[in-house]
Amino acid sequence: MTDMNQENEGDLQSQIEEVEALSSIYGDEWCVIDEASRIFCIKISDDMEEPKLTACLQIILPPDYPSDAPPIYQINAGWLRGPERAKLASSLEDLYVEHAGESILYMWVEKIREFLTEKSKDSGTVNQPENVNLTAEDLDEDADDLPDFSGLRQNDSLHHFTDHPHGEETPPMKHGVCITDRRSTFQPHLAPVVTPRQVKMVLEKLYENKKVASATHNIYAYRIFCEDKQSFLQDCEDDGETAAGGRLLHLLQILDVRNVMVVVSRWYGGILLGPDRFKHINNCARNILVEEGYTATTEESAKSGGKSKRPKTKRMK
Repeated sequence: MTDMNQENEGDLQSQIEEVEALSSIYGDEWCVIDEASRIFCIKISDDMEEPKLTACLQIILPPDYPSDAPPIYQINAGWLRGPERAKLASSLEDLYVEHAGESILYMWVEKIREFLTEKSKDSGTVNQPENVNLTAEDLDEDADDLPDFSGLRQNDSLHHFTDHPHGEETPPMKHGVCITDRRSTFQPHLAPVVTPRQVKMVLEKLYENKKVASATHNIYAYRIFCEDKQSFLQDCEDDGETAAGGRLLHLLQILDVRNVMVVVSRWYGGILLGPDRFKHINNCARNILVEEGYTATTEESAKSGGKSKRPKTKRMK
């Protein structure tokens, strides 16, 4: 126990020194969200003087970072979608693996800046909204749909990664029925997952489909039950559709499903749907969860007298 306390004290000291250094280097771009919970945020641009692309990196530092665990992070950038987001996340993961046990945040920030610079050069002048988290439809939404940094916790929409054995097969995927409203189309996809590595594999496989890759948004959420810790590993992604990922994850939590990932693709048709878009995203997700036996239908729940019934747990074959 003493050794563990000493190690945690060493990690805390390393974190304090790293945060002080980053604050000195980046000035006003570095922001402390909750020092007690070790939550921080940094605004990163491709060019300090004339930024064309900007992203916000939100970070939680676990007690055993940097010795044994990576930072938990989220990248907010409304223009960053699909394969590009996965590519950037993969490069950050590779950096961590290469420098495991070391302070990694400065390298991550500069890797993201390098990514933004390359993207800016490839795309020429990029028109991005002032608030990178806003989509076109968010302009007519209430402010409570905007991200709340103060509410960040380790089970929120953040990236967790750990080492996983290679050679895993991509889990089988199911594709649900589309919902179309005012020229916008929503389609759900579902896969059983038991590791974050499988989540990444499912996303990579989905983006091989040109239709899915061309979607305006690919919103996803997953929940994995860890038997050893009797707790859930869960995550979600808006993919530019602000607050949609969190709402989707909330649905999975309410239904108490486990070891499953749901992706909802949306192809925007040019007409604003307002709050209806969230209804369609959740209806798509619920429909495919019912079809694949992860939860009961509304009628089945009613027949059981409205009692809380533990949803069916889908097992990997």
